[in-house]
Amino acid sequence: MSLAAILALGFFLGMRHATDADHVVAVSAIVTRERTLRAAAPIGLLWGLGHTATILLVGGAIVLFGLVISPRLGLGMELSVGVMLVLLGTLNLRGVALEVVRVARPDEHASSPARGHAATWSRRPLFVGLVHGLAGSAAVALLVLGTLRDPVWALAYLLVFGIGTIGGMMLVTVALAVPVAAAARHFEDLHRVLGLVTGLASVAFGLVLVYEIGIVHGLFTGHPEWTPR
Repeated sequence: MSLAAILALGFFLGMRHATDADHVVAVSAIVTRERTLRAAAPIGLLWGLGHTATILLVGGAIVLFGLVISPRLGLGMELSVGVMLVLLGTLNLRGVALEVVRVARPDEHASSPARGHAATWSRRPLFVGLVHGLAGSAAVALLVLGTLRDPVWALAYLLVFGIGTIGGMMLVTVALAVPVAAAARHFEDLHRVLGLVTGLASVAFGLVLVYEIGIVHGLFTGHPEWTPR
């Protein structure tokens, strides 16, 4: 394959990477906390920027300096995704509970609007993207090293892969945000149900990851077995 074809493949693999289950679960939990398409649309961009930053930082260190990721460290990076999903889902469930209380007792909460919501939720997808990128950076870097020996082209591949991931997650976010915004505009109860479902899904998915990484792959048992993926 030509270098141009390899870079093009990297772009499309990045777009596909955005649709990994843990990525979609996390972004869904964030999107359902928004009420308009305009507010939800930047989430995919921020997630993608965070993901790409970590891919370039850690993946670049592997490519340029031959950084070796031990099984324990690799599993620890993947474990951070599981913990992050549990935390994200818990925050989502807490937000839904507060919303239910606000609706049930409007007089008690009329004069105390949530402060800093926009700032908090704008930082959240960036942080989530950073964690996801940390977990996947080793696999992407090792994949490109098996194909491209020139460090410059390898870094170019990582950048193109990251751009593809940004584009893919932006498409995923818009696809999720359209029905969520419609529910928020016309069906308040459905909007809260979506927040509840995505929160529970995030917690459940995170707990499964923690179990698989900690017990099945041995991070907690003292016999870590790690394959970059």
